[in-house]
Amino acid sequence: MSARLRPMRLADLDAVLALEEELFAPDTWTRAMYRDELARTDTRHYLVAEDEGTVVGYAGLIAYDDEAHVATIGVATGRQGEGIGARLLDALLAEADRRSPVVLLEVRADNELAQGLYRRRGFTEIGRRRGYYQPSNTDAVVMRREVLHG
Repeated sequence: MSARLRPMRLADLDAVLALEEELFAPDTWTRAMYRDELARTDTRHYLVAEDEGTVVGYAGLIAYDDEAHVATIGVATGRQGEGIGARLLDALLAEADRRSPVVLLEVRADNELAQGLYRRRGFTEIGRRRGYYQPSNTDAVVMRREVLHG
């Protein structure tokens, strides 16, 4: 069964926070951060990937008129490699392309798999942020993608 994408709801936060802990500890977002993001419906676009009632992935976009930011993408460890992350990213990019001429993101410097996915979607590295992820003090690779009109 393949996961379906739908808008993230407050009721999803327990599942999303469990995935945060699995994937990104100790550099996890908090429930308050997600609640705040979900309340900003004018500039935010958050999705979950759900398979038979279980949240197996999630993603979020912050979009303004001048630029958009991929805020987060996570896929359950046991479901990675199935294309769920790519589908989530593609959905965010489709939304970003409607709103903004450029998309930016930060990705952990040690996450080669994610960096490869972003490169395949047209992102290029434009810089690094030393110690960006806290408290682990892990560097971030900053990547940028221009909207592809055509």
